[in-house]
Amino acid sequence: MSDSKEDKPVLGRKPLGIKRTVESGQVQQQFSHGRKNTVVVEVKRRRVLGKPGEAAPAAAAPQADPVPVATTAAPAAPRPAAPPPPQQRAPQPAPARQSPPQSLMSRQELQAKLLREAEEARMNALEDARRREAAERIAAVENEKRRAEENRQAAEAAPTVEEAKAPEAAPVVEAPAAAPQEVAAAPDAAAPAATDEQPAATTAAPPPPRRFTPVTPVKRPEPTKPERAKKGEDHRRQAGKLTVTKALADDDSARARSLAALKRAREKERRAHYAGGSKTREKQSRDVVVPEVITVQELANRMAEKGADLVKSLFKMGQAVTLNQSIDQDTAELLVEEFGHRIQRVSEADVEIGIEGDLDPVESLKVRAPVVTIMGHVDHGKTSLLDALRGTDVVAGESGGITQHIGAYQVTTKGGDIITFLDTPGHEAFSEMRARGANVTDIVILVVAADDGLMPQTIEAINHTKAAGVPMIVAINKCDKPEANPQKVRERLLEHEIVVEDMGGDVQDVQVSALKKTGLDELIEKILLQAEVMELTANPDRAAEGNVIEAQLDKGRGAVATVLVRKGTLKVGDTFVIGAESGKVRALVNDKGQQVKSAGPSTPVEVLGLSGVPMAGDQMTVVENEARAREVAAYRQEQITRKRTASVPTNFENMFSALSTKVIEYPVVIRGDVQGSVEAIVSALNRISTDEIKVRILSSGVGAITESDVTLASASRAPLIGFNVRPNAKARPLAIREKISLRYYDVIYDLLEEVRNEMAGQLAPERIETIVGRAEVLQVFPAGKKDKAAGLLVKDGVIRKGLNARLTRDDVIVSKTVIHSLRRFKDDVSEVRAGMECGAVLQDTNDIKAGDTLELFEVEERIRTL
Repeated sequence: MSDSKEDKPVLGRKPLGIKRTVESGQVQQQFSHGRKNTVVVEVKRRRVLGKPGEAAPAAAAPQADPVPVATTAAPAAPRPAAPPPPQQRAPQPAPARQSPPQSLMSRQELQAKLLREAEEARMNALEDARRREAAERIAAVENEKRRAEENRQAAEAAPTVEEAKAPEAAPVVEAPAAAPQEVAAAPDAAAPAATDEQPAATTAAPPPPRRFTPVTPVKRPEPTKPERAKKGEDHRRQAGKLTVTKALADDDSARARSLAALKRAREKERRAHYAGGSKTREKQSRDVVVPEVITVQELANRMAEKGADLVKSLFKMGQAVTLNQSIDQDTAELLVEEFGHRIQRVSEADVEIGIEGDLDPVESLKVRAPVVTIMGHVDHGKTSLLDALRGTDVVAGESGGITQHIGAYQVTTKGGDIITFLDTPGHEAFSEMRARGANVTDIVILVVAADDGLMPQTIEAINHTKAAGVPMIVAINKCDKPEANPQKVRERLLEHEIVVEDMGGDVQDVQVSALKKTGLDELIEKILLQAEVMELTANPDRAAEGNVIEAQLDKGRGAVATVLVRKGTLKVGDTFVIGAESGKVRALVNDKGQQVKSAGPSTPVEVLGLSGVPMAGDQMTVVENEARAREVAAYRQEQITRKRTASVPTNFENMFSALSTKVIEYPVVIRGDVQGSVEAIVSALNRISTDEIKVRILSSGVGAITESDVTLASASRAPLIGFNVRPNAKARPLAIREKISLRYYDVIYDLLEEVRNEMAGQLAPERIETIVGRAEVLQVFPAGKKDKAAGLLVKDGVIRKGLNARLTRDDVIVSKTVIHSLRRFKDDVSEVRAGMECGAVLQDTNDIKAGDTLELFEVEERIRTL
């Protein structure tokens, strides 16, 4: 084997860095038959790192001829040695330059180590201070005990009078002050003298003798002092200090405390601090917010109590519950008071607290326009009267000549006064609209036709007005007709406790003619007089509040609501809540179709910007921000959903009656132009339902017929009814493909009539039996091989061939049959009247005996009507 190493040329000086500890080389191995193998050999040398304060090792220490070097160690003998001659003294080498320690730790690791050691030193200092304080407290307690023991022993050893007079007391001679050597020896001699109770003498001249009563000296324990660490010992406090030497020393033998250990120690100290302070701390009484339903664990967390304690208290109350079970508000109140806390009841309905605002101060109220609602029977001229007041022609645009929507208008009189009118429908199906009109109005004008008198809807309007508690003005219309009789109308009003002024009452009346426009000025004058008496006021400088008169879904504008403002001023950009819908006012349109920026009290406007179509009659309230509006709307929607999906409580009677009765359902899908019309249609259809068949409204809404409506109707094969609406472009071909019946109406009584006939057509025809005659069997004769003939005596009515008959025996029905053939004296006849005899063959029965009774009847089928 041979060692080979190539010498590489060195250019310039060597790069800076740590000296390599691994040297590599190649060794060539030779084998027989001329084979060779080259092996790479690495030689690792131990790296020697100097510590601070130590001399660096010599670069090249010679093995032979060592040079003596003077050391700093003390010589074995104190005898000084003679200095050698100058020519024989060996020259001392120059002190080696100390190189900085080669640390294998990075800067971050070193920094972390220093931080750990500093934190450990701080914790050690805190621990030593705590120990010193504990030792001082213990020492103070022991000193106090020692003083009490000394006082007690002194009191027990106090001399009595007899002992003071005793002559046998041994005298004790004290030595005077002597030399310092004798004073130093005095304590050694005092102890045996005190124990043996013998007099002691010194070598000095004896002074005059002095007698005293010997007293046993009290042994006082020396005060204990905390042991101080010796100078050479490595104390924790000293060891915790960080010096530059320790930081640069490469000594990992003493392992530093980790950050986790420091955190645990700090947490332990904090717990000890709080545990020590909580012993004397009193229990804190809290204000506990309790909703309508709360779990036991949540209540325990809010009370800062243990859940097991609450469960134990509930068990004592007789309620076996767990932590995850819910309890009601009353039970939670008992627990809160039992544990010494204060309860604050909250409810989900608290979200609506303060939404209606406060009462307005009297100085902020200003006069507002009166709101007048026109009510009465259908076709009595309500809309025509309003057209005459406004100078318009609304009747020309109405389907069937009747009002089917509630409208709001403003009229400016000749004197500049403003009056707000609400026009309500007169059809019987629009009872809810009339009730809403009476609730939001200030004055009601009851329109009665002079030629027709009081009708059912007129009486209903009177009842709505009385329920609302608003004043009434009777307008007797159509007085221009020759058959008009206003006095008869006044007399009929007395039946319903309506006494006009002409008959000594307090209700104003006026005779008008909408067609000839007579009596209108007098009507307006009486309206303003009534409003002046009522002193109608409102605060315009506040958040607006109002009521929805009508709501609809417009194709281009979206959800639109007609709102009558009652308080405040509604402005563009206001955030509002209407029922379960919220939104922001995008535009305001008045009754003349003009856009306005704001609307004051008693002003009807169309509001754009709703998230959905609200229900007619809902209250509109302006809130401070959109978050509050969404919160209130979500709560109200949840209440509506809960009410709709709530199960109706039942009993056994209703349960069995529902199981035994089979009611036919007539499903239908309804879409209308406005919310009020849809509500009226749904209410009218529910009223025409009977015990045998009832209407099931699959869906009802406002807007055009959509694909979802067609899909819903096809699932139940239900007709799809559109009231003043049509299907969109995608819904029409889908309805044709699914073969869904689309029905369009613009007059409500046409819709109700057709639906009533359809429902009646699904019922089986009604069978009506009519008794025709009665006969008695006198004798039975054979007729052919199988049949029998009965000899009959007709007692009542008539017997015809082919009539239905019932054969009874002792008033019990034996069989139901038909008269197959009828003979009299061997001749076939068609009928036999009362008092005559005949022979008859009954069909499908031979169980005939003399004395039986034969009852004959006819069956008539009639189509069912609702």
